[in-house]
Amino acid sequence: MMTRRFLSRLRLATLGILLALSAVSPATADEGWHDLHEAVRDGRIVPLPDILDWLEAHYMGQVLEVELERDEGWMRYEVEMLGPQGQVVEFEFDATNGELIGMEGVNINGMRRGK
Repeated sequence: MMTRRFLSRLRLATLGILLALSAVSPATADEGWHDLHEAVRDGRIVPLPDILDWLEAHYMGQVLEVELERDEGWMRYEVEMLGPQGQVVEFEFDATNGELIGMEGVNINGMRRGK
């Protein structure tokens, strides 16, 4: 059974991806959305809920924004979170394997669970 919190995170993440796709032409956005679903279905990229579940297990905070970036064939998720002390931290994940590849922000340790 899906919790309200999970559904809220999923809606926010979907909105972030839709907003990112809306910045391109409608034809390109349609192709991008189709390509994204195909990449997840074929296992070429990790589903976004897996990334969000990992973050929830390891860090406290609320997701503010999610972007899927494509650079020279390399795809990565960028997730911006608001921490319990008001800090904003951006987490960067390799979309192909879900590995955390970078973080930037202030007081990141203040967001860690199980310190």
